[in-house]
Amino acid sequence: MGPPGAGKGTQASTLADKLGVPQIATGHIFRSNVSEGTELGRTAKQYLDAGDYVPDSVTNEMVRTRLREPDAEAGFVLDGYPRTLDQVSTLDDILAELGTELDAVVSLTVDSDELVARLVRRADSDGRSDDDEAVIRYRQEVYVQQTAPLLDVYAERGLLVEVDGLGEIDDVRERIATAITDHTRRDA
Repeated sequence: MGPPGAGKGTQASTLADKLGVPQIATGHIFRSNVSEGTELGRTAKQYLDAGDYVPDSVTNEMVRTRLREPDAEAGFVLDGYPRTLDQVSTLDDILAELGTELDAVVSLTVDSDELVARLVRRADSDGRSDDDEAVIRYRQEVYVQQTAPLLDVYAERGLLVEVDGLGEIDDVRERIATAITDHTRRDA
């Protein structure tokens, strides 16, 4: 978890590779369902084409379906899910159905102004005119309002592992590995 630009996708991919489990990212799930023309994909496409968030009900069902696939039986790294309190509740239900539970919830912490600067640089280098500073700051605020409250939920459950997300990708990756190892040793 972490605000837009914290490096979640990059770090989730690396962690999944290290653990030998799939990275389950909602963006990938959306694109896969849309390209395969599934019923959920057609529904999601309507929202995506309009620039709106895909409703929790659709997102939750896509994640439920994905977590039931054989490659996720040995574990998985979630990326971009859950994002709302409703999604936390649904994820709890999905995990109970599967007879599994979360080991840890990693939250990358990064100063807001640094995130904005990072995303503006990325938008400039990638030629993304839709990612101007106002849009980036708006997305940061949406994160604070909708997703940041999940950190308290996972902290209360003893699952939250906060990691400084500033610095080189390899340095952050090492901090994540150390934090997860320390967390799992503590819980063993």
